[in-house]
Amino acid sequence: MMKRIKRFNVWQTAKVVALMYFLIIAIFMIPLGLIGSIAGGLFDSAFPFGGIMLIFLPFVYGVIIFLMTALGCALYNLISGWVGGIEVEVEVVEE
Repeated sequence: MMKRIKRFNVWQTAKVVALMYFLIIAIFMIPLGLIGSIAGGLFDSAFPFGGIMLIFLPFVYGVIIFLMTALGCALYNLISGWVGGIEVEVEVVEE
């Protein structure tokens, strides 16, 4: 059974994708911060804001991903109106 993705809800999709990326980046910042503090290069005088960047980077990345996803969804909705949406084949599974 073929189904077609006609459009995405721009704001809802952007929120979900941004939160997923925020969590992924936040999880990677923990070991990165530990390695940086052990190595000593992350918090020295040449890069004094290293610890602060580890905290704010997931937020900055989340905002950028939110904006890019919203733009991508809006473009998809526009283009799918011209040429049709992405077609996927789905299967109904009995539980």
